[in-house]
Amino acid sequence: MATSAAPAARVTVFAPSPVLRVLVEPTTAGHPEIHLHPGGQGAWVARMAARLGVEVALCLPVGGEAGTAVLALLREEGIVPVPVTTAGPTATVVLDHRGSADSPDAEEGDRVAASTSTLTRHELDDLFTVTIADCLGSAVLVLTGPEHEDVLPASTFTRLAADARAQGVLVVADLSGAELEAALAGGVDLLKVAHDELPGGAGGSGGDGTDEVEAGDVPEVLRRARALQERGARHVLVTRSDLPPLLLTDDGRTSELSAPRFSAVQFRGAGDAVSGAVAAGLARGDDVLAAVRTAAAAGALNVTRQGYGTGHPEAVEAVARRVQVREPAAGG
Repeated sequence: MATSAAPAARVTVFAPSPVLRVLVEPTTAGHPEIHLHPGGQGAWVARMAARLGVEVALCLPVGGEAGTAVLALLREEGIVPVPVTTAGPTATVVLDHRGSADSPDAEEGDRVAASTSTLTRHELDDLFTVTIADCLGSAVLVLTGPEHEDVLPASTFTRLAADARAQGVLVVADLSGAELEAALAGGVDLLKVAHDELPGGAGGSGGDGTDEVEAGDVPEVLRRARALQERGARHVLVTRSDLPPLLLTDDGRTSELSAPRFSAVQFRGAGDAVSGAVAAGLARGDDVLAAVRTAAAAGALNVTRQGYGTGHPEAVEAVARRVQVREPAAGG
């Protein structure tokens, strides 16, 4: 990977769709607990990177009371917000999880209320500007996706990737669909993608339900991942649900990283933990295999916790030492 003159161990995360999450949870005493957390993919990625000890700046649009709360909560978590003020309020979700306490899906429950948000042209311009300016002081820029396609044009990701890399900043992308395609056009140092969101090639697109590849179909997963390398991703990391992730590096090597398995409390957020951890490793100067080894451990541990992108660095390091790296078997 290209080296960067930016300060070590600093990560900038582009988060176009932050969310204030209000969660109602059951307790053994029978009284509900109410939790407020900053959410959205960017916040979850940033949280994991910050937990692993790197400085993290989160570039995000915020507005209204929900935006004020999100900023305060991010600072409490040790994340540095780089906000752009919007005319509309930040999206909010109120989720009552009391009737689904035993479900491994943390999003299952009564969605009491939910709002969404979009960006005006001027707000998007400001968000792009603050992201580029901030990442010049970082080793890594992480690109995370929008809540829906109307938030911003996909071409934003082409410009962000190309402009950041032109300044020597490593670009990590955790995207799918049109946003993934756009980032590839700008160039990506490491692309993290779920197996069921792998583009199918020849105009097809995994992730739209029409051309998905099975997690255990290793030859097809690798074929699609190599196609992504040919189109602009130096390294590709494919997460495969509960199967070990696959890493394709720019020297032609393919590795399967098998982490210890733990009893799952909930299965969401593991992919965001992986992206945050790999960004933290690269920012510290780890080589790509070492960074992904840590990321595999972070993802494996995240399913043991209710919080997305959470975990203790000591536990992640301990599990990372047990991650086995080998060539993938043809049958998975």
